[in-house]
Amino acid sequence: MFGEKGLVHIYTGKGKGKTTASLGLAVRALGHGAHVTMIQFMKGWKEYGELITASKLEGLKIIQTGRPDYVYRGKEQPEDYDEAERGMETALRVMSSGKCDMLILDEINVAIEYGLLPLELLIELVKNKPFGMELVLTGRDAKKELIELADLVTEMKEVKHPYNDGTTARKGVEF
Repeated sequence: MFGEKGLVHIYTGKGKGKTTASLGLAVRALGHGAHVTMIQFMKGWKEYGELITASKLEGLKIIQTGRPDYVYRGKEQPEDYDEAERGMETALRVMSSGKCDMLILDEINVAIEYGLLPLELLIELVKNKPFGMELVLTGRDAKKELIELADLVTEMKEVKHPYNDGTTARKGVEF
């Protein structure tokens, strides 16, 4: 970014905070005049707080690719594959535009794990990232091949979570 070599970041693991960490990085970059695009894979629900915020921040664009329903492993719908492909095509377009300093592929690791996209396609995207672009990949179950390509990998580890005690997702905290 800004003439320096951009890095590849991965936020993965079973703990909460992967998308939140990537958005924190986006806010930091925006503060320095960067243009940030986040493509959310497997997320078509319109009530996420980050969507409201993105409409108010100059330089941040969030594109959702996914149905508004939760995707259960083993019960993927044809639309899930189509939406993941649309997300990848969008990512490639954004990368080649020259107008994005930071590209966040939110939940891309899960889309790969569920087989919605081939791992090889994401590996090619990572290898062909523009020199100055920061590329951020989020989601559980990051593949070891991606971890080896990345410059920074953070694993979120769940130690304790209120879901285990029956607390449901809360507006403004989990979404």
